[in-house]
Amino acid sequence: MELKSYQRKVIENLEEYLEYVQEHKSLAKAFNQYWEDKIGPYNPLDGTGMESYKNNIPNGAHVCVKVPTAGGKTFIAVNALHTIFSAYDTAKPKAVIWLVPWSNLLQQTVNNLSNPEHPYRQKLNSLFNNRVEIYQKSDLLQGSNFNPTVVKDQLSVFVMSFASLRANKKEDRKVYQENGQLESFVSQYKNSEHILSGVDDTALINVLRYLNPVLVVDESHNAESDLSVDMLKNLNPSFILDLTATPKDNSNIVSLVPAIELKKEHMVKLPVIVYNNHDKTEVINNALHLQRKLENLAKKQEAEGGRYIRPIVLFQAQPKTKDDNTTFEKLKEQLLGLGIPESHIKIKTASIDELKGIDLMSKECEVRYIITINALKEGWDCPFAYILASLADKSSSVDVEQILGRVLRQPYVQKHKSFQLNLSYVLTASAKFNETLQSIVKGLQESGFSEKDYRKVDKMTEEEKKTVKTDPVESFLFPEQQTKQTEEIIDKSRVTFNPNANEEETETTSAITEIETIAEEQNRQLEAQIKEQEKQPVDENIFQEMGTKVKRFKVKESNKDFINKIEFPQFFIKVTASDIFGTDEELLNRESLLKDFKLSDENIKIDFDQISSDLYKIDLEESKKNEYRPSFTKIEDSMVKDPIAEYILAKPKDNQITDITHQMMQIIGNMYPIPDQEIKIYIGRILNGMNTEQLRDILVRKWSYTDKIKSKIRQLADSYAEGRFMDLLKSKKINTKANWKLGNEIVPGNTGSSIGNSLYEREGSMNNFEERVAMEIGTSSNVAFWHRNLERGKGFYINGFKANHYPDFIMQTKSGKTILIETKGDHLDGSDSEAKCRLGNEWERQAGQDFAYFMVFDKKEIKGAYTLDKAKELISNM
Repeated sequence: MELKSYQRKVIENLEEYLEYVQEHKSLAKAFNQYWEDKIGPYNPLDGTGMESYKNNIPNGAHVCVKVPTAGGKTFIAVNALHTIFSAYDTAKPKAVIWLVPWSNLLQQTVNNLSNPEHPYRQKLNSLFNNRVEIYQKSDLLQGSNFNPTVVKDQLSVFVMSFASLRANKKEDRKVYQENGQLESFVSQYKNSEHILSGVDDTALINVLRYLNPVLVVDESHNAESDLSVDMLKNLNPSFILDLTATPKDNSNIVSLVPAIELKKEHMVKLPVIVYNNHDKTEVINNALHLQRKLENLAKKQEAEGGRYIRPIVLFQAQPKTKDDNTTFEKLKEQLLGLGIPESHIKIKTASIDELKGIDLMSKECEVRYIITINALKEGWDCPFAYILASLADKSSSVDVEQILGRVLRQPYVQKHKSFQLNLSYVLTASAKFNETLQSIVKGLQESGFSEKDYRKVDKMTEEEKKTVKTDPVESFLFPEQQTKQTEEIIDKSRVTFNPNANEEETETTSAITEIETIAEEQNRQLEAQIKEQEKQPVDENIFQEMGTKVKRFKVKESNKDFINKIEFPQFFIKVTASDIFGTDEELLNRESLLKDFKLSDENIKIDFDQISSDLYKIDLEESKKNEYRPSFTKIEDSMVKDPIAEYILAKPKDNQITDITHQMMQIIGNMYPIPDQEIKIYIGRILNGMNTEQLRDILVRKWSYTDKIKSKIRQLADSYAEGRFMDLLKSKKINTKANWKLGNEIVPGNTGSSIGNSLYEREGSMNNFEERVAMEIGTSSNVAFWHRNLERGKGFYINGFKANHYPDFIMQTKSGKTILIETKGDHLDGSDSEAKCRLGNEWERQAGQDFAYFMVFDKKEIKGAYTLDKAKELISNM
């Protein structure tokens, strides 16, 4: 199981933030600068920019990832642990407290993380060298395979519920009691700073505090009360990762996933079709017919090679009242009375759980109808749930807010051949339909979606609605009479559903036909939206999700014509034509160029003599007492004796190499598309030729060594990719095609000086040399406009053998020539610049007469580049 593109983006955002932490040595400064560079500084007057970092938990980083329901939060968290621990000093134990809000989610999380066959555990094993142990609270209290030695050598994940840590009476909790099973940890304590006042040294809470753990807070919007925040503080965390679809106001969001991304990846059944029927009888009849229709389509799809789906209806019954409205028992009786087998119906309420131990996804399972009230509102997922049929009385607005998220998850995370299986359905009979829709919008928002994600049909006439309206005073004085008047009896004679009919005999209703017509149109619109959206800059969806927080600058009125006229070419590669899209070419990326690159066979000659021992060193003496400085950032100091180093060097050499390779892999992180296995083998070859003293030096200065190795890997990959690129170009397998346009607005983040002749109202920030280029070339009499091209997915990039190359400037001459300029200070003239220059010049050759590329130095020159004076002279004649 690999990360979806939007999930990878979340991990990249987290890595990026941690790089800022490493640079600024302050969580708040890092967070504020991270967002300032993305969307501009925070302005409390107009609400633009991201609010400043909230120091919720002293001495612990606290960040939040916003992911809609069904977005794969757990899998994101599994991958994020690797990213977080890669930022740590490896001497720190890898301890994680994984907090969940509900008991059913606790067991589900434990099972998934423990099961060696489950993708979550498989990913943890591959990221942490198969040294992973999952614990529950009872394991920790008993000291079951939980001691300082094992904790030092593995990733330890403690799965716990909020409730097990935040009860009001501390003395009632075993977590706070003396515990002889944990005595072995006490000798490891360096001091008593972490010991809670009045709590024994051996208490589990003090052991957890000593480990300075990473907290993963699942559904973190449930952990915002003062009591919950105190609970988080009590754990003495070094890092807290919140995961939620609905972050609270005090969240420090580092990444957010737009809903459209889940639709693109077929994670959710959206939009929701909301159909308001005349009465409850119609709701039941149409729910039964719709389920049958979907199941027949699913069977047909399976017969043609698709996967098994058995669509399920969630009947949301009313709570039991003294007048016995449609309760769950009564509804079950009525369904049985229609001839539906009892094995097809289950009840799940707070007091009755007929789903216990049933695998709803199994082919052997017969359940098609689940009757509930709101018991499924949290911590329950079944992708086969397609229809939510609410049986509230006509006079009620239907409250589906809490349960709607249960029908959104898409089976098997794939697009289904029958468009009807790509959407979800809500059936109601409410005279207060507008209020019902508000509940649906709230439900969608609680799941991380919006009011754009549903479509409505209201079949109840205004006349019918009026008949159930009552005088509010009368309703208040005589509620029992109102109930009797509005209570509906389900009319069995109007239910046309026959559970025993075969596929040929199956009838349909006019409502089902109407729902299908809407579903088909919505599916078509969604496909068009996704296609359109794929043309946008990478971050634009995220910016749209952030709404008014994002500071945008428009193109100047006088320059509007240029925006539509210029289409920028990018490199495309010929591929085998796809049946789905019918195209025989796709945008070139490094993945296609490095497809056959075998790093493990490449040369391992690296000059380690120039290693700098203070590359990542933090000057701890400068740290003031109690200064809010992250406790997990990397420290590199040859004077510090690392106990882990001695522990590793005591092992046989093969084991030493395995352990050091693993530590280096943690630091190297993701070098996609080069497989981790190839990097492991390559590092192993390097280490194999080293003696004990060299290995000891690596363990002390691992970041410096790893940087060298990483740089060598990049160099080898670049060289291979360039060779492959030139071969494919020569054999006409790569060509250029117009593919990118300037936007009507930009999000530069920090803005630069106001220099005349710019394309937009304001341009992105520039260094001194860049400002000179904008002044001296951008304002020339023959230049129509200049634009500071944006990076990191916002601007135009040349795709090729280098990682995407974003030139610094885009300029247009009055004669219609479009010029890309990459500026280089004279100190930046290494092999990276030479490769970018070769790529840019090749792009110019392929792009045609109307495009040019210049790499510009102040005074120095490299082959194919120009000094500022020479570039100015050449451009003035264009």
